[in-house]
Amino acid sequence: MSVQRAVTLETIASPWLWAVTMAALAVLLVADFVVTRRPHEVRMREAAGWSVFYLALPLAFGAGLWAWAGSTVAVEFFTGYVVEKSLSVDNLFVFMLLLAAFAVPPALAQRVLLYGIVGALLLRAVFIALGAAALQSGTWAFLLFGAILVATAVKVFKEAASGQEQNVDVSALRSVRLVRRFMPVTDDYRGSRLLVRESGRYALTPLALAIVAVFATDIVFAVDSVPAVYGVTEDPFLVFATNAFALLGLRALYFVLQGALAKLRHLNHGLALILAFIGVKLVLHWAHGIWSWVPEIPTLASLGVIVVVLLTVTLTSLRANRRDEALSGRSGLSS
Repeated sequence: MSVQRAVTLETIASPWLWAVTMAALAVLLVADFVVTRRPHEVRMREAAGWSVFYLALPLAFGAGLWAWAGSTVAVEFFTGYVVEKSLSVDNLFVFMLLLAAFAVPPALAQRVLLYGIVGALLLRAVFIALGAAALQSGTWAFLLFGAILVATAVKVFKEAASGQEQNVDVSALRSVRLVRRFMPVTDDYRGSRLLVRESGRYALTPLALAIVAVFATDIVFAVDSVPAVYGVTEDPFLVFATNAFALLGLRALYFVLQGALAKLRHLNHGLALILAFIGVKLVLHWAHGIWSWVPEIPTLASLGVIVVVLLTVTLTSLRANRRDEALSGRSGLSS
């Protein structure tokens, strides 16, 4: 009979590195709040500039890891970052639907997203700590994480295969219903204010409800994203860093991809494959700890599979869009 062994999580991060990282993250978030202090509609040039900045940050961080801790750690970071970034693009679909459902003015969209990102970072930190504790208790956690990812992959693939468009029923969201039960809500937006005083009592604005809804969806996203990165690296610091870098650039990426997101029709198919692949990788890792003859999937190979899947679904989406446009043009001429 095989005996489950505990996992000793090794981390490259010392307390000072954690402190520096958290301080840098706080500075970036404060800078984002300063930028969004005055509500304005985000133009493509501004969004592209911030996207390039937030893409350069993880590249520089990964290069620093390579020089300091070696190629293995750096490859784990880059692989985890690609996984998180691809999953965060899928998150943008839901954010787009939520902003539309709440009729959020374009000038306030980036403030809603920023609050959502801060909430997501806090939730990811909690989930990462819980994941690390689970891994410390035994290798069974790898099997659990793998099962979660495979189950999520099946769910995502079924939804993608059904061809049904995603929609959000705001009135059905439990978080929104709970808030409305305890606090009145104004009928219109009041700039970037979340709380106003009317007729001698306080009331929330629709902006506050939109932020609550985004925060609630962050919980769902954290359930699959954190185990997915633990499938790439067991280092809690690297898991947190990949989540932080992927989320920081999410606000700017939303405005860059706003028009293109709807065209990536096969993205969910690709994400389902990626989640299933990492789930299998975790299960194999668990099995290898019990039966040494069971093979493991190297991190570099994982990165190659993930990149190939993302490129493939992007190309197939573009090809399908061109085909539909050609068919639409022919039907228009025939009519």
